[in-house]
Amino acid sequence: MRGSVLIVAAALVAVVLVFSIFLYSYYYSTVRTGLESKAKTATDFFSNYVAKSYEVYYDSAKRYTETIFNETDKLELQFVNIDSRVMISSIGITAGTEAMSPDIRQAIETRTIRTWIGQRQGTNERVMAVSAPMVYTNGEVIGVMRYITSLRVVDRQVLLGVLAVAGVALLVLLLVVSINLVFIRSVIAPVGIITQTSKRIAEGSYGIQIDNAFQDEMGEMVASINEMSLKIAQAEQMKSEFISSISHELRTPLTAITGWGETLAYNETLDADTRGGISIILKEATRLTKMVEELLEFTRMEDGRFTLNVEPIDIAVELEDAIYTYRELFQKDSLQLHYSPYEGDLPLIPGDPNRLKQVFLNIFDNAAKYGREGGRIDITLELHEESIAVIIRDFGPGVAEDEIENVKMKFYKGSNSQARGSGIGLAVCDEIMRYHGGLLELENAEGGGLRVTCRLPITIETLSEDV
Repeated sequence: MRGSVLIVAAALVAVVLVFSIFLYSYYYSTVRTGLESKAKTATDFFSNYVAKSYEVYYDSAKRYTETIFNETDKLELQFVNIDSRVMISSIGITAGTEAMSPDIRQAIETRTIRTWIGQRQGTNERVMAVSAPMVYTNGEVIGVMRYITSLRVVDRQVLLGVLAVAGVALLVLLLVVSINLVFIRSVIAPVGIITQTSKRIAEGSYGIQIDNAFQDEMGEMVASINEMSLKIAQAEQMKSEFISSISHELRTPLTAITGWGETLAYNETLDADTRGGISIILKEATRLTKMVEELLEFTRMEDGRFTLNVEPIDIAVELEDAIYTYRELFQKDSLQLHYSPYEGDLPLIPGDPNRLKQVFLNIFDNAAKYGREGGRIDITLELHEESIAVIIRDFGPGVAEDEIENVKMKFYKGSNSQARGSGIGLAVCDEIMRYHGGLLELENAEGGGLRVTCRLPITIETLSEDV
């Protein structure tokens, strides 16, 4: 609205300005043309019939002014000598005074009719003066006939015209504003509501509805979006129930496979190839079990069955326990682990130690999986004014800049990822951090690799209300 109104306002201002200039030019040129025509007719008459000598010129001018000139209510007629002194005036007041306006001297020098607009001496009234040279038959200028008229009426007409146009422009602007307001109420505002709701649906708020108070095409669109939202919510519910059901069904056979695999692994009579096969079975069963646990965890979060057992914890202890748990796996993958603890005492923070350890282990697993070629993982613990930050950085290829915002989305895997996985590990971590009132921040590190920052608040007030 602001943009359209400004454009219309600028156009209207331009129209008013152009019209004002046109009106000014029209009125002033009309007055000037009329005065010049009168002056030319009178000077031609004087030059052809009465301009015999200065005395004759003077007597004729006086007689013309007193007996022939009959427009004293509109004009002042002056006869000025070549020294710019007013010799005769139709109003008598200015006779004998010196005329200082430049049109007189210009008319004498150029022998052409000249016009001047300015203020009358003594009264400061705006006037227009037209000076026509009086020329002898031998070509000598003996004086100037000058018509002077007040511009008060003309200026008033110009002002009234400009005000009228400005009033019309203001009415047009008010009409444009009114139309825009109606458009905003009937179209823009509903579209804004629909856009916001659509964004919420795209972000995962499936099932939300828009209050449909429209009877036109807008109402049909709102009805379609509401129906879409419900269907997506139903599909999401069915998907979550299916994942949860399948995950539970998979746990029993996976437990049996793992149990019997471990039993067979202790059988000393097996040959090397058989032991290698059993090792592969156990490894894949463990990986599949972890994926099932992640799926179950995620369905609990989506169903609202996710809980935290909050207690005051020492985050350094929990982090070091996770590092100890994963250190041997890092060594097997030929990864060097560099841990930089915080030098000093850390305050206890509210949190669920098991859930936070789950976050750390998940990020360690990703670092080992995707940053293996870097051969190194750095872990740093920092204390800030209102939070404690756990920073885990690998030296792998990192994530494409246009994909880094999507890495935390469920089931999302980067285009450069060659590693196997469910794609929900970081989504689970992000949710756990959100429940703690914290943040999971991902960024490509300078020099290569991905830096993951787990930022946890120090105060309990920031914990999620869903806990």
